[in-house]
Amino acid sequence: MTPLSQRETLRRVAMEMGFDACGFARAMPVQQWAVQQYDQWIANSRNDCMQYAARYRDVRNDPRLLIDGAKTIISVALNYLPVARQAPEAPQFALYAYGRDYHEVVKERLWRLAAYIEQTTGCKSRPCTDTAPIRERYWAQQAGIGFIGRNNMLIIPGQGSFFFLGELVTTLEIMPDEPCQLSCNGCGRCERSCPGHALQGSKAVDARLCLSCQLIERRGELPEWVTSAIGNRVYGCDTCQLVCPHNLGARATDLPEFAPSDEFLALTRHDIANMTPSQFRHLFAHSAVRRTRLEGLQRNTAAMTGNIAPQNHD
Repeated sequence: MTPLSQRETLRRVAMEMGFDACGFARAMPVQQWAVQQYDQWIANSRNDCMQYAARYRDVRNDPRLLIDGAKTIISVALNYLPVARQAPEAPQFALYAYGRDYHEVVKERLWRLAAYIEQTTGCKSRPCTDTAPIRERYWAQQAGIGFIGRNNMLIIPGQGSFFFLGELVTTLEIMPDEPCQLSCNGCGRCERSCPGHALQGSKAVDARLCLSCQLIERRGELPEWVTSAIGNRVYGCDTCQLVCPHNLGARATDLPEFAPSDEFLALTRHDIANMTPSQFRHLFAHSAVRRTRLEGLQRNTAAMTGNIAPQNHD
């Protein structure tokens, strides 16, 4: 098998496993400009309550440390845009949290791809999906899948940004794809629409001002500014994606794992405020919403004040 045919065979296998995009990059240290940009982000405390982002810097800067003999980073993307949405007046959850926890869904497919590689080549692979210290968007761009927009999201040309990312760091040497050299059109809608003004034109989100970060990652009391910015959001914030022109043609996923349940879609503010621990465990047993815990979800609900109008994303 030629290097080119091997690459395309693996891409086809990945797509058959349900991934929407698959690209290949040579495993190597992160480019110095990207290292410096990340280091400055940490130095300026823009990671805020995400203290884990400052750990394992050596691995973040060189993914070859994740597995001995690493040669290639296989980057994949999986569409999560749900087929049904909450009513505008409902307490809003980020779209990525509508269905089953993406860690489970993406990693299960990555393990299958790793097993295929080992069976056909004898090479080892390590699956990663938002749990290992690897720079997912950087490597997705290096692997040619898409580009990083002004909202710091990975945008796949013609498909948008509603995608989960995952990686296989593998000892198999695969012909790399060309990095994606595109960029967003600079319309600035994401920056102007951000409720906390967390986007400052550097493709780096200031987590101190990011509503999604505060509602999901923050433990304890919320900053005062959140009360005026929260609207009817209760878990996360999709504003920078909903206003992005690259998402105008985004299609809903047909994966049943990401389809919301009727029980979830029917949730009201009263339901959340009065939810018991057992009800929370039942409804969110396999959901990313577990990240914020029941107390966090109810804290966010309490921050929603007054008669809240549906969010306008025009």
